[in-house]
Amino acid sequence: MDPGYPDGATPIDPDEAEGLRLTHVSTREQLNLFEQENIRRGAIWAFARRRPDILSESFMRELHRRMFGDVWTWAGAFRSSGKNIGVAREEIGIELRHLCEDTAYWIAHGTYAPDEIAARFHHRLVGIHAFANGNGRHARLITDLLLEKRLGRPRFTWGSADLERTGEVRQRYIAALQAADKGDYAPLLAFVRS
Repeated sequence: MDPGYPDGATPIDPDEAEGLRLTHVSTREQLNLFEQENIRRGAIWAFARRRPDILSESFMRELHRRMFGDVWTWAGAFRSSGKNIGVAREEIGIELRHLCEDTAYWIAHGTYAPDEIAARFHHRLVGIHAFANGNGRHARLITDLLLEKRLGRPRFTWGSADLERTGEVRQRYIAALQAADKGDYAPLLAFVRS
């Protein structure tokens, strides 16, 4: 398959590529179509749940499995390879637990405004990069769940564009995440509601 990764996307290593369930897929466009349908069904499952335990490792893994399990054999499993982004694979579970505990604390104590809680959660989850692929899409969906189900806020608009395509909006998203890496959340807060 021709990978054709968009700017800033994390490449799948050859072992991970072996996990593709759909042997007839030969282009990134075809893969995106199958993944998008799987993601749509995963989102329906997630938003239909009355009180999902969003801030748990088990929910995060199950959501990823439901978003990508029809396409990838490793969906829902933490990555076993090193990447150009993310914590060491041995630290994924620990960092997710810290993120969930921190986010629960922020909510309980009103540490930040709801949108900022969600933006900080999203930024850290992307930075952990728990899975071989689909981390950005997973992080955006679970952030929207957090907003709607726990914070009583509408979902983010995420630049009002398809962030899987290379372009100006994706570049602004990546730049906003990079600013947050340096502690400046203003660009990300502006982007998520644009």
